[in-house]
Amino acid sequence: MSSLDDEKHLDSESDVVRGKTHINEALVADEDREHSLHRELSARQISMIALGGAIGTGLIIGSGTALVRGGPLGIFLGYLFVGFVCYLVMVALGEMCAYLPHKKGFSGYATRFVDPAFGFALGWNYVLKYLIVAPNNINAAGVVVQYWTTKVNLGVWMAVFIVFAFTVNLLGVRVFGELEFWFSSLKIITLIGLLLMGIIIDLGGNPQHDRIGFRYWDHPYGPMGTYLLSRVHNDHLATFLGFWSTLINALFAYIGTEVVGVTVGEARAPRKNIPIAIRQTFVRIVVFYIGGVFVISLTVPSTNEDLFVANSSKAGAAASPFVVATTLAGIKVLNQIINACILIFVLSAANSDLYIGSRTLYGLAVQGQAPRIFARVNRMGVPYPALILCAAFCALAFLNVSEGSSKVFGWFVNLVSTFGAITWMCICYTHIRFMKALKVQGMSRDQLPYKAPFQPFGSWFALVSTGIITLFKGFDDFIPFVTSSFVTAYIGIPAFGLFWIGYKVWYRTSVIPLAQVDLMTGQREIDEDEERYEEMQRAEGPRTILQKIWDAM
Repeated sequence: MSSLDDEKHLDSESDVVRGKTHINEALVADEDREHSLHRELSARQISMIALGGAIGTGLIIGSGTALVRGGPLGIFLGYLFVGFVCYLVMVALGEMCAYLPHKKGFSGYATRFVDPAFGFALGWNYVLKYLIVAPNNINAAGVVVQYWTTKVNLGVWMAVFIVFAFTVNLLGVRVFGELEFWFSSLKIITLIGLLLMGIIIDLGGNPQHDRIGFRYWDHPYGPMGTYLLSRVHNDHLATFLGFWSTLINALFAYIGTEVVGVTVGEARAPRKNIPIAIRQTFVRIVVFYIGGVFVISLTVPSTNEDLFVANSSKAGAAASPFVVATTLAGIKVLNQIINACILIFVLSAANSDLYIGSRTLYGLAVQGQAPRIFARVNRMGVPYPALILCAAFCALAFLNVSEGSSKVFGWFVNLVSTFGAITWMCICYTHIRFMKALKVQGMSRDQLPYKAPFQPFGSWFALVSTGIITLFKGFDDFIPFVTSSFVTAYIGIPAFGLFWIGYKVWYRTSVIPLAQVDLMTGQREIDEDEERYEEMQRAEGPRTILQKIWDAM
């Protein structure tokens, strides 16, 4: 056979491989600029959107449940451990996003580096997460409003909140990004104020001039909780179960930080700005989450009956431990102000949820893994069919009208934490495959725009840790067995398996050999975008000190 025949034969084989793996370069490249998402988000907006989507009900409301069950020391250690796992997930994601920022979301990386079936399952898993987390935040907003009044039907509030979030998203990414930036800025200012307030209250700067110190870490309040003691009849086991429950709650709280991986499709100069956003977002979240739960543990006893507890709180209970802290300290009016700020918190999170959910569904449609109608965008770059579907699922929040806000909140927490945990595990495994492909193809990680630390052990540790927490997250549904809670705690696992296996069987895909993993397609387009952005920056002239401070926010 001649050399020309050999080349034709090799070309034919490569075509077969590409056909088997369903990687279409036309879909991977951002070729259709007219009818795709617009790169309109700046570095400050990306960072704030990530922060706004992450800091929501998990810290502001869900921490009450963790404090009651795990005690002050338990909640602190639980959030600290899961925070480290979150960091490992974020840096793994950041390495891939900085190297190959595209508009396909996590499923795009999974499709290219692992298997199209894996990417399909991950994409739909993430869509399901945001179809549930948006109504969860709408439901949480209802919990906040009920602190003021229970006379107005919850359905009225739900309708108002849903229309607000949908309208903001429909106005385009530029309006959404700027509004979400200011919402998240208010979150930061408020949280800083809450942290300072908690420290001042603890040190005696309260109307009673009572120096609390670590009183609530001692008996009979703490340091560890005894969850399900009346059922297991063993102090040591109840203490362990209390701590384990804080890991589950912390997992729910941190889920959402991976949102940076979706915003890359609409980010300017993503190779430069994505690593910055990941580092800044992590620092802010660690400060606010770890610092937040620490302050809560100092100012609110874990035995307080006013704390909101998932599945069991009565209507009108304080939605947030921060509100309880001001009430216990005897500070008048401030609890009303904090409750209003918390309402903005959860509405901002719901706003971000619709954005991320619609973009994820759009990414699947662009790859041919969802109906093509969801790939349509309007002139402002908004994937409006995907947005309409995500907004329609917000109607699930109306379940709280008949079942009660706390019970529905518990169901949503179960669902969201499972979908989110699966996403984290998939990100870690995709990153492991990415690193192996780089090594096999002779590329050094030292040449990447951003190199994740602690690798490859970091991704393996995060993968295994998240998997263990997920597997045992529904332990309390067996003591005694509760059907509704068990289903919501674990239904995400078989759903992911069905998506993965179903796609694999239907399209007969296989795991992509490491030597054939596509590490190059789309690089030219990204390089051109980066060059255009740098030219614009140079044309604008040197940045002033105030502009640099603004960009760093």
